[in-house]
Amino acid sequence: MKRKYKVIIAYDGTAYSGWQYQDNALGIQQVVEEALAYIERAPVRIYGSSRTDAGVHAEGFVGHFHLTKPVPPQNIVRALNAQLPDAVRVLKASYAKEDFDARLSATGKEYRYQVYQSDILPPHLAPYWTFCHRPLDLAALQKAAAYFVGRHDFVSFAANPDRELETTVRTIFSFTVKKSGPKYLFTVRGDGFLYKQVRSMVGFLLAVGKGRERPEAVKELLAAAAPRTARVETAPSKGLFLHKVFYGKIPVASTIRKS
Repeated sequence: MKRKYKVIIAYDGTAYSGWQYQDNALGIQQVVEEALAYIERAPVRIYGSSRTDAGVHAEGFVGHFHLTKPVPPQNIVRALNAQLPDAVRVLKASYAKEDFDARLSATGKEYRYQVYQSDILPPHLAPYWTFCHRPLDLAALQKAAAYFVGRHDFVSFAANPDRELETTVRTIFSFTVKKSGPKYLFTVRGDGFLYKQVRSMVGFLLAVGKGRERPEAVKELLAAAAPRTARVETAPSKGLFLHKVFYGKIPVASTIRKS
């Protein structure tokens, strides 16, 4: 009898082309499916909570799949990690209801973006932090980030996904920017995100922080709802982490608030 499983996966996306399986590049989905096939002794398809771009990392990616072999969830974690490369780890596994879908059942996601502002970026941080030499205005960053909160058409802050979308309207529940020494942490929660939306929002915020744009420009671009132009830069993929996927009610943490 087939059983459905839900897994939470963390990965270092540096050497991968993103989550999605691709014919001409190595994606995380492929290496997980190869590990599942070793357990099942047959091909297994895993369905992910979202697509992530090449070089993007994850701390709480969610997937679901079926197995015919009666493997307890705790054994799934050990068995998969024994087959997976060090850059990919299954953190947790559980049985899932048949109507659970890692992508369609999700009610929201939290992404985090890391920026290191200094004269020098320590080498061990290079794969996970975007380096910024120029000083950043924290107050301006926080003011601009707050304008993203709410339900808006985010077409001005998204790249063309090369596929038709029903709508480019999304809801941002919270968007904060915090600083600790040279480290800036951008945390955004929303009901969903367009292709390269988070990196586009952060890219524009960095332009605000450097003084090239006004915080109010975020509000103006959202109101215009025009396709993205070169004015909105895409922040590098290496600073981005899919931190958590929500199912059911999305909690409002005390540390996630409008600035």
